[in-house]
Amino acid sequence: MKRANRIMTVLIFIFLYIPMAVLIVASFNTGKDITEFQGFTLRQYERLFQDRSLLKLLGNSLLVSILASLIATIFGTISAVGIHNLNPKMRKVAMTLTDIPMTNPDIVTGVSLSLLFVFVGTKMLGQRNSLTFWTLLIAHITFNLPYVILNVMPKLKQMDASLTDAAMDLGCTPWQAFYRVTLHEIMPGVVSGAIMAFTMSLDDFVISYFVTGLDFVTLPVEIYSYTKKPIQPKIYAMFTLLFLLIFLLMTAMNLMQVVADRKKIADRKGH
Repeated sequence: MKRANRIMTVLIFIFLYIPMAVLIVASFNTGKDITEFQGFTLRQYERLFQDRSLLKLLGNSLLVSILASLIATIFGTISAVGIHNLNPKMRKVAMTLTDIPMTNPDIVTGVSLSLLFVFVGTKMLGQRNSLTFWTLLIAHITFNLPYVILNVMPKLKQMDASLTDAAMDLGCTPWQAFYRVTLHEIMPGVVSGAIMAFTMSLDDFVISYFVTGLDFVTLPVEIYSYTKKPIQPKIYAMFTLLFLLIFLLMTAMNLMQVVADRKKIADRKGH
């Protein structure tokens, strides 16, 4: 049984990562046909960094992702602390409401946000172009919040509540106790939530497609138009770099989690 499970696990990983392997190999191919490797070259990466339009789109995506992840991390952490301090029944209701945006289909979320932004922009604010950079940023913050909350909540549950009480008994204000004690204890969850929010925002297409205006376009939305015609090899190079970026961020997040867990175990043994 264990052997069958291992074989199944290996097959699943092969199925998941073979497309990425093909993409990476294609980014170093001298030919344009991905089915035939004609030779090794870095020319595609050179062409990528010479294409100002693609780099601008990448910059747009990075700008939105960084801002959305930072704002979502701040509000998500505050929300997680507030939910944690609720009574058990209210906490369960709040967490159920938090889970809904993640289980809700992206296309439903995208269309709903688009209709909301258009209604507010045209009917209330009197704007002709309702979809702008700000609507895109608000949408990204909205769907990133649940991921931050779900990463912070386990750390709050693992934390010894008496630490905060002890800090306030020693003269700390509630804000000082939160900043010096609570935030320090839940920092691994906050960082994990920020990284996950960044990765989710960076590669989002469906929601961004419905809330993006003409003045500000992200890379995934623009790449969609490339699928209707032969994709240039330099796009493979960009996909490879994005994959490596996400891979490094997720690896860093997991390593930080392991280090934090080992530190807690060592502290418990020390006491």
